[in-house]
Amino acid sequence: MLAICINQRGWRLAMAKANPLQTLWNALVAGKVAPWWLHALAAVGGVLLLAHAAYLIVAYAMFHFGIMLITAMGLVFVGLWFWVRLKGWPACHAWLRARRVRWWLWRLGWSGFVLWLASVALFFAFISHGHAVDIAKADMGGKQVILVLGGGAPRCQASPAVQTRLDKGLEVAQRLPQATVMVTGGKDLLRDCTEGQVMGDYLRAHQLAPQRIVQEERSTSTFENLVFSGEILQQQGFDKARDTLIIVTHEFHALRARHIAYKQGFQNVASENAVTPLYARYTAWLREYFTYISGWLLNEF
Repeated sequence: MLAICINQRGWRLAMAKANPLQTLWNALVAGKVAPWWLHALAAVGGVLLLAHAAYLIVAYAMFHFGIMLITAMGLVFVGLWFWVRLKGWPACHAWLRARRVRWWLWRLGWSGFVLWLASVALFFAFISHGHAVDIAKADMGGKQVILVLGGGAPRCQASPAVQTRLDKGLEVAQRLPQATVMVTGGKDLLRDCTEGQVMGDYLRAHQLAPQRIVQEERSTSTFENLVFSGEILQQQGFDKARDTLIIVTHEFHALRARHIAYKQGFQNVASENAVTPLYARYTAWLREYFTYISGWLLNEF
């Protein structure tokens, strides 16, 4: 029995030593020696984040908060790797421990970062379900308006992500031949074109009848998309209590957009989701994490 207890105790100790999460905690928070793979993880992870951000900016002229954030994270990881490589972890650790404030900020920062990553993972799992309201199951009374939300027009052309929304809008327009198609979006920074105009041109180029297209060209956010579009629709006789609004956007965006529409008084709201291209998916989801929080704080929905 004694031998069994000793063996079990030794097995538990061995498992604890082999646990990567425990090793990570010991290195970053407890201040013990960081293993080689942790140095490599910081360097490779930082370079990959920076490379992905550069790819999106250069290849697709994309630049939003999600890209800014992964750029900052990449710079921090690469900077930490250089710092440890130049000074050595014992010297870095001694500098951190020299003042209590530094040490507590270091520990608090890494603990907060881990908790934040966990919250981001939960949010990603939540929005990945799409939360669409199928038009086949929605109350489709009165007039029908298909509202395609904007998402950027770099170089005064619809971005690949926005094209997927527009293509989905064209698909829905074929299913609902009497519906009006509304596109929404104002001017991008340092550009003369409006997103609404670019999106309208795309629909006309794809043989959608011009008389079915309505353009809103002032908005710069999802909230303004719904506010300004609602004003134009009401001027054209749209009844928010009776008529139907069909929102076309991406899966991560659908829930917030629909809640904003309800807040603006639209009572019959359905949605159709385009799939976010993989290369832009997680930066877009990361941006949505913060815009969802800010929208709630600002009482947009």
